[in-house]
Amino acid sequence: MEAIKAMIEDIGRAFEAFKAENDARIKAIETKGHVDPILAEKVDKINESLSAMLDMKRQLEALEAAAARGQFPGGGGSGGDNVVAEYRAAFEKWFRHGGEGNLAAVKDLQVKASMSTLSDPDGGYVTAPPEFDQAIDRVAGTISVMRRISTVRTIGADTYKKLVNQGGSTSGWVAEKESRSETSSPTLKEIAINTKEVYAEPGATQIMLDDARMDLAAWLADEVSVEFNEEEGTAFISGDGVAKPKGIAAYTMVANASYAWGSIGYIAGGHASLLNNADKLIDLQHALKSTYRNGALWLMNDATCGKIRTLKDGDGNYLWRPGLAEGKPDILLGKPCEYDDNLDDIGAGKYPLFFGNFKRGYLIIDRLGIRILRDPYTSKGNVLFYCTKRVGGGVVMYEAIKALKIATS
Repeated sequence: MEAIKAMIEDIGRAFEAFKAENDARIKAIETKGHVDPILAEKVDKINESLSAMLDMKRQLEALEAAAARGQFPGGGGSGGDNVVAEYRAAFEKWFRHGGEGNLAAVKDLQVKASMSTLSDPDGGYVTAPPEFDQAIDRVAGTISVMRRISTVRTIGADTYKKLVNQGGSTSGWVAEKESRSETSSPTLKEIAINTKEVYAEPGATQIMLDDARMDLAAWLADEVSVEFNEEEGTAFISGDGVAKPKGIAAYTMVANASYAWGSIGYIAGGHASLLNNADKLIDLQHALKSTYRNGALWLMNDATCGKIRTLKDGDGNYLWRPGLAEGKPDILLGKPCEYDDNLDDIGAGKYPLFFGNFKRGYLIIDRLGIRILRDPYTSKGNVLFYCTKRVGGGVVMYEAIKALKIATS
């Protein structure tokens, strides 16, 4: 895509300008003990502009990837399955006009089309057709950073369980005629992630529904996906696990030297002015066991990235560099960077930076199916669509994620 190529060129020029002005800022501090406010403002503006361009690059890449797969909200299916096509048509009719007859037809076709039948016993719920379901999941994949970097599984039950082997068995060397002591059993821990219900309730006028030119699946997917993604994005970072997923920042944090299973280890990162040198970043990177570092990445928000972008190593080289190629991530100390504005800004007692292998460390569970309740009664002249899905999330390998903690004073 030409737009991405042009954006990459702009990013490269902006980063070179940023380095030049920031070098001048550092030199002024070293020689004069202070910085000209005009120069400081110039560095900040270039930094902000660079962040905006990098964000635009990520959005363009996501759109290009979706276009290459033909995956846009409301996009049609293969068209080869007559039953699915019939199901979609019946759903469209029920969606626009309601009616018990239409609802019965939709439910009958759910089974024939091998859909997940999650209908309420009272008969009010139907499962969205596959095009609708996929549209929401695809949008989630491009908006939610945690969905992109974590492991995501779809299940048909409310709970997902797995066993984690913490080791603990004994072994050793032995001579030919020496006695062998009995070995102990490994320690197994059960991880259980329960799905929680997230909902959205967009509304439409009956006149809007009567407009046959409107792509209702696309409209509803757009409306619902925004709500679902905002709720999910927050929960995967800071959710407390009560009626919502448990986020990475909600777990017990302990100094990495005292790390124990069930908590996330942190490295003390100094004062809130953050990182006058790179030592704490290097400490954080190496707090993660080498077996997890292959596939590990940095997770922070844009404001934190703006601070880290100014850091250099002992040889005067910048630690952070932009991804100056299509599809390539920004790099910090040789590892990719991801950005999620649900994370804390740099501040006293905060955890603004994580480093870890999130594919191994964090698991997101989707319960199969999205339910829709059509409500033409609550708001006269309008039809409300109560949409729900069940989602769970939590850490499944605690030692695969590490955090940086800013000092309280």
